[in-house]
Amino acid sequence: MDQLSATTLLPDRFQGTRDDVSEQLGVVWSQMKAPVIVPLLSIVVAICLAMTLMLFMERVYMGIVIVLIKLFGRKPEKRYKWEPIKDDVELGNSAYPMVLVQIPMYNEKEVYQLSIGAACGLSWPSDRIIIQVLDDSTDPTIKDLVELECQRWASKGINIKYEIRDNRSGYKAGALKEGMKHSYVKQCDYVAIFDADFQPEPDFLWRTIPFLVHNPEIALVQSRWKFVNSDECLMTRMQEMSLDYHFTVEQEVGSSTYAFFGFNGTAGVWRIAALNEAGGWKDRTTVEDMDLAVRASLKGWKFVYLGDLKVKNELPSTLKAYRYQQHRWSCGPANLFRKMVMEIVRNKKVSMWKKVHVIYSFFIVRKLVAHIVTFVFYCLVLPATVLVPEVEVPRWGAVYIPSIITILNAVGTPRSLHLMVFWILFENVMSLHRTKATFIGLLEASRVNEWVVTEKLGDALKVKASAKAPKKPRFKIGERTPLTGAWGWSIPLLLWVL
Repeated sequence: MDQLSATTLLPDRFQGTRDDVSEQLGVVWSQMKAPVIVPLLSIVVAICLAMTLMLFMERVYMGIVIVLIKLFGRKPEKRYKWEPIKDDVELGNSAYPMVLVQIPMYNEKEVYQLSIGAACGLSWPSDRIIIQVLDDSTDPTIKDLVELECQRWASKGINIKYEIRDNRSGYKAGALKEGMKHSYVKQCDYVAIFDADFQPEPDFLWRTIPFLVHNPEIALVQSRWKFVNSDECLMTRMQEMSLDYHFTVEQEVGSSTYAFFGFNGTAGVWRIAALNEAGGWKDRTTVEDMDLAVRASLKGWKFVYLGDLKVKNELPSTLKAYRYQQHRWSCGPANLFRKMVMEIVRNKKVSMWKKVHVIYSFFIVRKLVAHIVTFVFYCLVLPATVLVPEVEVPRWGAVYIPSIITILNAVGTPRSLHLMVFWILFENVMSLHRTKATFIGLLEASRVNEWVVTEKLGDALKVKASAKAPKKPRFKIGERTPLTGAWGWSIPLLLWVL
């Protein structure tokens, strides 16, 4: 009986202990709330509102400019001199500039045939084009397959070079830099670059090269991406919404206003003289394309964006691949900003307007503030104000401005407007990874130069699509393929963020 009494009393002791701890925590919270928590949270709210206004004004400016461009703007062919390259009876094919086509790849088993085949199918005089496959593959089987594919095209009369390195130093930038060192490159005037999953149309060079031939001040002609697997799952639809805004608005505005826009790393053509003058490829960050574009712009070179020239490519279709890609795309720009901000300020070759545009609009607002405010304000600060009602967030900052920003971002993909709620939740979840990567880049932490090649599926996408049962529902919560690689855990997190 004594033993029974002791066991029945034991839970009451624990209950008392829990009550004491809860009471003590409540006392500490009440004592710290007014003098510490409220002022700190108020300051953070003010900072977040200021960043929200910065992002809002940037989006509104972009929206106004793109509307004016659509209504009154001129096509690139009208803004610059453009006319097709004509045959010359006396000079023959030598009247055409020599073009190098680079295809960097790394263990691209699923897409190497697509990219090599598309590059070899480009329409251009056969003796005035060189296809250069830069294979950094570490899998010997894949290496052999890529080499055999190159040999197959060479047997058809295509001038194709298969190049390998002893190491992967510098990753993609290192491969491109090494590729430019070969003796046959010296005879080339321009270089077109395509990642391993990109498939240009045969007339790509006919539409881009004339800009460079007839306008010696132009260094880069950038085309738009066209996503072949945007309908594969909900996650690819979300990516399409974000990237469509980038290409439809950001790139178009930067090109049309002669301000600045970044090279997308692929589906573009560079003037080799401009590339060399800017210092060539550098591997100091994970955004070698942006690095080169900023340096070339500071030398006074101009860029042209062709929104109506689209090159097919593939979106990451697994959450793991997308997270690695977003880490690289968020960390790299922040790290590049840290390395180049003073160089931009001290530059004397470009106007003050371009400096302000590059530093404030391109880097601070789009590459830093956009990521930080999305996570800190919407995912941390706003939920925290629920626990601290003394701190009020004005309705315009919590509802109206975020709604306008969201709508302005989503109009680039009208067919997905009904998915806007999912897109908001998805972007809020991804903002955690982007913000973390941004601070890693700014502080040059341990993962600052982490480079994980984005997984590509290529023809496997078609096989996967054809294997689906025709009457299977479009998606179910918790399944991997129709939504994301880890949608089962994403749903609770998304609901928490909301």
